[in-house]
Amino acid sequence: MKRSEALAPLSRDHHHGLFVAMHLKRATADTAAEARQRFLEFWAHEGDVHFVIEETVLLPAFARRGPHDHEAVVRTLTDHVDLRRRALDVGDASPEQLHELGERLSAHIRHEESVLFPLIETTLDAEELRALGTEITSREQ
Repeated sequence: MKRSEALAPLSRDHHHGLFVAMHLKRATADTAAEARQRFLEFWAHEGDVHFVIEETVLLPAFARRGPHDHEAVVRTLTDHVDLRRRALDVGDASPEQLHELGERLSAHIRHEESVLFPLIETTLDAEELRALGTEITSREQ
């Protein structure tokens, strides 16, 4: 299924997040500093804002039509808390901790792309998706 235009900006963020996750998962003692820096730049410029948009725009839009405590919503929010905690601790993370962060980030993104986004696309009607897309684009700028 092709991703709706409404969610395309978030999917583009995910693409960059997967790139960063790959660097985290491949970090060695020699490349750990570079992997940390890539993650911190991603987090400062996209990641944190992306989470806020999902929490304040995307998930409430879904909750108008679907169950607010749907398993996909709960997992997304729980992942956000965990990833935020890991972002706070990344400055002194070992290569092993960077690998774990990369795995968690990658798994989170894949969950949203394969479970959460399709759920939202099938739950909201076309007009609701258009309005959602407008709000997401507005918040990303």
